[in-house]
Amino acid sequence: MTPEALARACADAMWRTDQASAGLGMRLEEIRPGAARLSMRVEPRMLNGQGSCHGGFIFALADSAFAFACNTTGTASVANHCLITYLRPVTAGEELMATAEERQREGRSGIYDVRVTSGEAVVAEFRGFSRTTGAKLDLSHAG
Repeated sequence: MTPEALARACADAMWRTDQASAGLGMRLEEIRPGAARLSMRVEPRMLNGQGSCHGGFIFALADSAFAFACNTTGTASVANHCLITYLRPVTAGEELMATAEERQREGRSGIYDVRVTSGEAVVAEFRGFSRTTGAKLDLSHAG
Protein backbone atom coordinates (compact mmCIF):
# COMPACT_ATOMS: atom_id res chain seq x y z
CA MET A 1 0.00 0.00 0.00
CA THR A 2 1.36 3.44 -0.88
CA PRO A 3 1.78 5.99 1.94
CA GLU A 4 -1.11 7.98 0.44
CA ALA A 5 -3.39 4.92 0.32
CA LEU A 6 -2.42 4.00 3.89
CA ALA A 7 -3.21 7.53 5.08
CA ARG A 8 -6.65 7.34 3.40
CA ALA A 9 -7.33 3.88 4.89
CA CYS A 10 -6.40 5.15 8.37
CA ALA A 11 -8.65 8.20 7.99
CA ASP A 12 -11.54 6.04 6.79
CA ALA A 13 -11.09 3.68 9.75
CA MET A 14 -11.05 6.56 12.24
CA TRP A 15 -13.96 8.42 10.62
CA ARG A 16 -16.19 5.32 10.88
CA THR A 17 -16.24 5.61 14.67
CA ASP A 18 -15.52 9.33 15.26
CA GLN A 19 -18.90 10.47 16.53
CA ALA A 20 -17.44 13.61 18.13
CA SER A 21 -16.12 15.16 14.91
CA ALA A 22 -19.13 14.13 12.86
CA GLY A 23 -21.50 15.29 15.61
CA LEU A 24 -20.03 18.79 15.45
CA GLY A 25 -20.52 18.87 11.68
CA MET A 26 -16.83 18.50 10.80
CA ARG A 27 -15.88 17.34 7.32
CA LEU A 28 -12.63 15.63 6.36
CA GLU A 29 -11.47 17.66 3.35
CA GLU A 30 -8.00 16.22 2.75
CA ILE A 31 -5.73 13.51 4.11
CA ARG A 32 -2.15 12.65 3.21
CA PRO A 33 0.82 11.22 5.11
CA GLY A 34 1.35 13.36 8.21
CA ALA A 35 -1.29 15.92 7.22
CA ALA A 36 -5.02 16.52 7.33
CA ARG A 37 -7.52 19.29 6.64
CA LEU A 38 -10.94 19.44 8.29
CA SER A 39 -13.69 22.05 8.03
CA MET A 40 -16.62 23.05 10.21
CA ARG A 41 -19.34 25.71 9.92
CA VAL A 42 -19.92 27.66 13.13
CA GLU A 43 -23.55 27.27 14.20
CA PRO A 44 -25.48 29.57 16.56
CA ARG A 45 -25.47 26.79 19.22
CA MET A 46 -21.64 27.12 19.31
CA LEU A 47 -21.68 30.76 20.46
CA ASN A 48 -20.66 31.82 23.96
CA GLY A 49 -22.15 34.57 26.15
CA GLN A 50 -20.26 37.24 24.19
CA GLY A 51 -21.73 36.15 20.86
CA SER A 52 -18.57 34.58 19.47
CA CYS A 53 -17.68 30.95 18.90
CA HIS A 54 -16.75 29.20 22.15
CA GLY A 55 -13.04 28.42 22.08
CA GLY A 56 -13.74 24.78 22.90
CA PHE A 57 -15.31 24.27 19.47
CA ILE A 58 -12.31 25.83 17.73
CA PHE A 59 -10.01 23.65 19.84
CA ALA A 60 -12.07 20.56 18.98
CA LEU A 61 -11.70 21.25 15.25
CA ALA A 62 -7.93 21.75 15.57
CA ASP A 63 -7.61 18.67 17.77
CA SER A 64 -9.51 16.52 15.27
CA ALA A 65 -7.28 17.69 12.41
CA PHE A 66 -4.25 16.89 14.60
CA ALA A 67 -5.66 13.42 15.35
CA PHE A 68 -6.17 12.59 11.68
CA ALA A 69 -2.70 13.90 10.76
CA CYS A 70 -0.87 11.89 13.42
CA ASN A 71 -2.72 8.66 12.58
CA THR A 72 -1.70 8.15 8.96
CA THR A 73 0.82 5.30 9.40
CA GLY A 74 -1.44 2.51 10.66
CA THR A 75 -0.18 2.74 14.25
CA ALA A 76 -2.49 4.44 16.74
CA SER A 77 -1.32 7.78 18.13
CA VAL A 78 -2.90 9.87 20.88
CA ALA A 79 -2.44 13.41 22.11
CA ASN A 80 0.23 13.82 24.76
CA HIS A 81 -0.01 17.61 25.08
CA CYS A 82 -1.72 20.39 23.13
CA LEU A 83 -1.78 24.15 23.24
CA ILE A 84 -3.72 26.76 21.32
CA THR A 85 -3.55 30.51 20.80
CA TYR A 86 -6.76 32.24 19.72
CA LEU A 87 -6.13 35.21 17.45
CA ARG A 88 -9.57 36.59 16.59
CA PRO A 89 -13.24 36.00 17.41
CA VAL A 90 -15.43 33.89 15.14
CA THR A 91 -19.17 34.43 14.55
CA ALA A 92 -22.03 32.15 13.53
CA GLY A 93 -22.01 31.19 9.87
CA GLU A 94 -18.24 31.33 9.43
CA GLU A 95 -16.64 28.32 7.77
CA LEU A 96 -13.52 27.25 9.67
CA MET A 97 -10.70 25.24 8.12
CA ALA A 98 -8.08 23.44 10.24
CA THR A 99 -4.93 22.41 8.39
CA ALA A 100 -2.60 20.07 10.29
CA GLU A 101 1.00 19.37 9.28
CA GLU A 102 3.56 17.06 10.83
CA ARG A 103 6.67 18.99 11.89
CA GLN A 104 8.71 16.18 13.43
CA ARG A 105 8.27 12.51 14.19
CA GLU A 106 10.90 10.63 16.14
CA GLY A 107 10.38 7.22 17.70
CA ARG A 108 7.00 7.26 19.45
CA SER A 109 6.73 11.08 19.59
CA GLY A 110 5.46 13.59 17.05
CA ILE A 111 4.93 17.34 16.79
CA TYR A 112 2.12 18.79 14.66
CA ASP A 113 1.08 22.35 13.87
CA VAL A 114 -2.52 23.19 13.05
CA ARG A 115 -3.64 26.51 11.61
CA VAL A 116 -7.33 27.34 11.90
CA THR A 117 -8.61 29.86 9.37
CA SER A 118 -11.81 31.53 8.30
CA GLY A 119 -11.30 32.52 4.70
CA GLU A 120 -7.94 34.29 4.61
CA ALA A 121 -8.02 35.22 8.32
CA VAL A 122 -6.06 33.15 10.82
CA VAL A 123 -8.32 32.35 13.78
CA ALA A 124 -6.00 30.20 15.91
CA GLU A 125 -2.66 28.41 15.98
CA PHE A 126 -2.51 24.99 17.66
CA ARG A 127 0.45 22.75 18.44
CA GLY A 128 -0.09 19.10 19.27
CA PHE A 129 2.37 16.59 20.64
CA SER A 130 1.53 12.96 19.88
CA ARG A 131 2.59 9.62 21.31
CA THR A 132 2.12 6.31 19.52
CA THR A 133 0.50 3.59 21.61
CA GLY A 134 1.85 0.58 19.73
CA ALA A 135 -1.68 -0.55 18.82
CA LYS A 136 -2.58 -0.94 15.16
CA LEU A 137 -5.57 0.81 13.60
CA ASP A 138 -8.29 -1.55 12.37
CA LEU A 139 -7.96 -1.26 8.59
CA SER A 140 -10.00 -4.39 7.87
CA HIS A 141 -12.77 -2.34 6.21
CA ALA A 142 -10.36 -0.18 4.18
CA GLY A 143 -10.85 0.38 0.52
